[in-house]
Amino acid sequence: MNGFPLITLLTATPLAGALVLAAIPEGRKQLARGLGLAFAAAGLFWAVLLWAKFDSSATAPQFQERHVWIPTIGAEYFVGADGLSLLMVLLAAVVTPIALLASRSIRERVPLYQSFTLFLQAGLFGTFTALNFFHWFIFWELSLVPAFFLIKFWGGPNRSAAATQFFVYTMVGSVAMLLSFLAIFWATKSFDFLELAEKGRSGELAALLNVRIDGWPDLTRREFPLVIFAGVFLGFAVKVPLIPFHTWLPTAYSEAPTGTTMLLTGVMSKMGVYGFLRILVPMFPEQMRIVLTPLLWLAVATIVLSACAAFAQKDLKRVFAYSSINHLGYCLLGIFACLKYTGGDATWSLQRSAALNGVLLQMFNHGLTASLLFCFAGFLEERGGGLRGIDQFGGLRKVAPIFCGLMGISVFASLGLPGLNGFVGEFLIFKGAFPQATWATALSVIGLLVTAVFLLTVMQRVWNGPLNERWALLPDLTWRERWIVLPATALMFLLGIYPQLVIGKINATVMLMADQLKF
Repeated sequence: MNGFPLITLLTATPLAGALVLAAIPEGRKQLARGLGLAFAAAGLFWAVLLWAKFDSSATAPQFQERHVWIPTIGAEYFVGADGLSLLMVLLAAVVTPIALLASRSIRERVPLYQSFTLFLQAGLFGTFTALNFFHWFIFWELSLVPAFFLIKFWGGPNRSAAATQFFVYTMVGSVAMLLSFLAIFWATKSFDFLELAEKGRSGELAALLNVRIDGWPDLTRREFPLVIFAGVFLGFAVKVPLIPFHTWLPTAYSEAPTGTTMLLTGVMSKMGVYGFLRILVPMFPEQMRIVLTPLLWLAVATIVLSACAAFAQKDLKRVFAYSSINHLGYCLLGIFACLKYTGGDATWSLQRSAALNGVLLQMFNHGLTASLLFCFAGFLEERGGGLRGIDQFGGLRKVAPIFCGLMGISVFASLGLPGLNGFVGEFLIFKGAFPQATWATALSVIGLLVTAVFLLTVMQRVWNGPLNERWALLPDLTWRERWIVLPATALMFLLGIYPQLVIGKINATVMLMADQLKF
């Protein structure tokens, strides 16, 4: 595959599909649905080919393409994929066709809906493969614009407020990050992520940023790199989101149409965690260690408080929205724990590797599980005439046993039941984080317990107990709906039983990350 522009084809396919669908007349709904699914399937094909051709023993980014773009500002078309990028690309490729298939309830402006969804997928592919900030930032923002319109045009009753809040929060984070990278470019004359990561690990980046700013006499040489770090941190903290930057998420997830929510929780939320691993940790390791204790407290708060908030919700989509924050908090716990000084010998390197393997697995597994949970919530909302309160149902397993059984698998995967995909990632995170950040890991266990309580409460109130006679004729899943969720459900079992399928591909990348955290 040398010289074959695989990553360019991967990104260009949904982009071309979005342009084609934008030109289709409104009346050709079935054609639009078919073409949208075909382009999403083509993206999945390229992602699977990328997976098949990926050399799991290599640590450097593979399938690199590099072309000078605007040399005066250091802008290049520079793409490549290591184990982290590979896993996120595959996640985006898997979730998108499922999201499109789950969007049959969209009746108005179908071609435009399909077009925006493919634009969003192209933005995700570009974000996970770009290795130059200028190029990367374009795709980072490209994913924001279609997500805004998908919520704004096809969302629920409060869609305008939800879309605006989503846009404003994310844009503020993006502006802060952009300003920080302009300062970085001013100091280094480079937007190259690989070069900047090397400068960050060696301390050269902090040294170049150690300047006194005119008009800021109280800003010491040590503090200015912290200011630049804070700007980049804010951009990613909003995207994950990390508490207290999370308030946009429950409204956006609950008001967005089902397919869009699946992409928001399944893939877009991973952009923030990806940014921590790809950009923030390699470039600012010393600054992150300076504020490590507050970061660990934020991770614990994200895990525990979001679980408690989920327990207090009555709306099914808001329950799953807060649950999503909770599960991504484990990823941040694993990342932050690996920055704590515990030595550079082989034992501690293995602990860091375990935690980081768990983080990457958790990113993929949560994306798969959470997107299916919102898919099931959408199916239930359609059958309930727009209702989704957990106290408005009851006893549904008597009339929809297959629906109950398949959704139960996703719930138990989210719960971390051994044998399903959610268990392995969380186990590795806790295994690796506990020796390095014992107090934070111990406190985070509270989040596991509360998660079990609120997820089992959902199952008990919606599916068990006496049947609410209002739903005596509620239909079970159709064969079409079963085929939408069955492949992802099978993947949950496969990764729960044989996680080496993923770990074998990403372990070389993870070992390199762990080794680079020694100091």
